[in-house]
Amino acid sequence: MAAAPALKFLSPAWFSIVMGLSGLALAWRRAVPLMGEPALALSIALGGLAAAVFLVLAGLSVLRLQRHPEAWAEDLRHPVRHVFLATLPVSLILLATLGVALDGPGALASAVWWTGSLGQLAVTVWVLSRWWAGNRAGGLQWATVTPVLIIAVVGNVLVPLAGVELGHAEWAAAQFGIGLLFWPLVMALLLVRIASQGLWPERLMPANFILVAPPAVIGLSALALGAPALVGWMAWGVALACFLWVATQGQRIVSQAFSVGHWAVSFPLAAFAGLTLELGRHGSGGPMPVLGPLLLAFASVIVLGLSMGTVRGLRQRTLLAPEPVATITPISG
Repeated sequence: MAAAPALKFLSPAWFSIVMGLSGLALAWRRAVPLMGEPALALSIALGGLAAAVFLVLAGLSVLRLQRHPEAWAEDLRHPVRHVFLATLPVSLILLATLGVALDGPGALASAVWWTGSLGQLAVTVWVLSRWWAGNRAGGLQWATVTPVLIIAVVGNVLVPLAGVELGHAEWAAAQFGIGLLFWPLVMALLLVRIASQGLWPERLMPANFILVAPPAVIGLSALALGAPALVGWMAWGVALACFLWVATQGQRIVSQAFSVGHWAVSFPLAAFAGLTLELGRHGSGGPMPVLGPLLLAFASVIVLGLSMGTVRGLRQRTLLAPEPVATITPISG
């Protein structure tokens, strides 16, 4: 994985693996009241794996920056790939959230959370600042509007998940508001792009599942901020609608050759399962106590399959290699 030719292609998108593993670990932690100690043990194991993967990827990313600075620069210039930079601070936010969930508030969790929170805000401002160029090079163009954009500008809704317990509810609520503002805006841009320009390239189809993540996380964060359970139910309904909508494209997603982009499926499914389990824990009744474990099992099977596909791809050297790209003109600056 660290071989020089392969290292060149270790883009920030690889941190989506950390997001998927962390999200699944958090979902299993929410299942503890229902499933007991086995769920807690699995959450700890997944959390440890997520942290280990993050450290490995962070170290290799620094090495990549030293050996292949032009590859980093190309990622930051690319009209689509530049938003994957947000997977780094998002991973930190999720790891901090997991630390708080498993071990309670602490200095390390607080430091990691602040780094992720401020890093996510910085990435959001950086991405949005490019939009001022309009249709010119570096600006917002229809070809650049894909579901991946959600990670960069809506990912701020993750902050309250640990921020409230860490004692930073006010800041968490403020940053939550930023994500809440841009979520419907990005959704509108995506729908207009589909109507006027057509769908994004087939190889980006797995990213469609990212549409499930915002309502699921918004529901969890709203509950963490003290919102009534009915708010969580409303968010769950939107997440369900997005899940069913995206599931209609399941065959097209499965038909794509496996790539790290398929990990975009993992975190949204885990977040949806987590919200379902949380609503069941709140005593909301209905099907949640049954549906939550079913969704958790489904997300776990998907993450297991993604993990096996990743290991196989690394062994066969089909992942850390040049990938076909869409016919989008790279932007400068």
